[in-house]
This record gives sequence, C-alpha cells and structure tokens, in this order.
Amino acid sequence: MGRHSAVKSGEARVLEGARVLVTRSPDRAAPLVSALREAGAEPLLLPLIDFERARDQHSLEVALDALRAGAYGWLVVSSITTVRALKEKAAERRSELKDLIPDSVRVATIGPSSRRVLEAEGVRVDLAPEDVQSAAGLVSVWPTGPANVLLPQADIADAVLAAGIEAKGAVVQAVSAYHTVDYPAAPDRRLTAALVAANGWKTGSGSGAPELTPEAAKAELSSGRLHAVVAASPSAARRIHASLEPLRDCRFIAIGRSTAAEAAALGIPVAATAKEPTPDGIVAALRTVFATEGNKS
Repeated sequence: MGRHSAVKSGEARVLEGARVLVTRSPDRAAPLVSALREAGAEPLLLPLIDFERARDQHSLEVALDALRAGAYGWLVVSSITTVRALKEKAAERRSELKDLIPDSVRVATIGPSSRRVLEAEGVRVDLAPEDVQSAAGLVSVWPTGPANVLLPQADIADAVLAAGIEAKGAVVQAVSAYHTVDYPAAPDRRLTAALVAANGWKTGSGSGAPELTPEAAKAELSSGRLHAVVAASPSAARRIHASLEPLRDCRFIAIGRSTAAEAAALGIPVAATAKEPTPDGIVAALRTVFATEGNKS
C-alpha cells in the first residue's frame, strides 16, 4: 500500500491508500466514509447488521405512555440506535422526541457521544459518564438510592446495565426498543428515523462507497487488499467473526470498549479502540495504528 508524505490540516496522511472496510449499512455509513476519504483512505462497505422496529410494539407503547404520565423518574438511553427508535415512536405520535419525556424525568445515557446526539434532538441529559462510553461507565456514576427507571434497549442487550442500576437501589423496567438483525432489514420493519446531525453522525443518506458481499470481502482479505475493518458494535464484531475470519493482516478497529471486549472474547486481535465513538475518533485510531506500524503493504 503506497503512502505519501503530503500533509492535510497539519497532519501527515498516513492513511493514504489504506483500504478500510466499514461494516455499516449505507444510510448509516456516510459520515465515516466522508471522514475516511478526507484522511486519504479508500472506504468500502460490508453491511452486516441492521435494525428493525421492536417485535413487541404493545409493551413499548405501554412503557412510553407510562413515561409520559410520570411513572418513571429516569429514562436511560443506552445507544444511539435507541434514540432513533424512540424518535420513530414520537413521529408516529406526531410529536418530537423531547415531547415523550416530561420535565420531571431525568435522562441518563452512556457517554459523551450519545449525550451530544440526544442534546441535538432537544433532550436534556442529566447524567452521563464523562470519559467512557459504556454501560459500566454509566453504572459507575449512577446515584445510590430508590428510583423507577425505564430502560428501552436492543432486544439482544445483555443485563449488565439493568443489573448494575438495580444494584444501586433502583427498580428497572427494561423493554425492547428495536430488533437487531442481519443486513438487510425487512423493508416494512426497518428503522428509518434520521437523527439530527451531531457528533459527526447522521442517518438517512447514502455513503456512495462501493458495497461488497461477504464473499467479495473474504476474497479481498485473502489477497491482502484490505488493511483495516471497523466494527461499530459488539454485534458487528460477532458477525465479522462469523463471516470474515481469519482477518489475516487486516487490522480490527473497535468503535468503543464494549466492541473491543467482544472482539477479544472471540479471539480477534484488536489493533485499536476509538477514544470517542465518532468518525473523527475512528480515523484517529486508524492513524495511530498506521503511524505506529509505518509503511506496510
């Protein structure tokens, strides 16, 4: 892989010529694709996971009605995809996301990135860990004492967050807000709500990057033509393991600690973990890896 010494915005273009596989769907990949191209890399898409509306819409509707009626003191938003799911529910009610949440309800989320996404939607965030983006980070700053908590989350979410908050004395009502599926989602069930641009992320527009099949991606890996793969969630790490292993010399870049931990548990070497789960954070992680390794083909 050729690299040049050209400098852009004061930084060496250490990613010049790097072919980076992004495992997001086209409508969610555009900001990262743009950031990679600006850094001199060549992004390629391999959509692995997608999101559908929760199977049990009744339970979600009941929980949101109870939230609006003041039955909960806290709303915990555990992922940016949860924001999309709740925004879609608000749109069904011909309202904004912020209108689902009474002023009396405090909102918690899992880190600075999701805080900014919520705030861009007009939602005040009362609690979020400052230096991490994880369930464990939120549990570490959760106040001790009784509280009624609504936790809308992925259908495949583990119990770490709910159990950690309950250990602090709260009663947690967990409800599925969305369903994680292999790409592509069923057109009539797919989450389509677009987020306000914030933190570098935005949904709703295509990326324009070439899209590979798993077979084509494996052929690229086997020939050494892929230099890095980005996983944006633990479920993406699991699908990378199932679909692409062995990664050979392709560097695995994790969007955050939970994704890195899942990859490590699967036996995938993690070359770098983004300090912030944003396009700029991922590009910075890639730069660190390639600058440290020097020119490799």
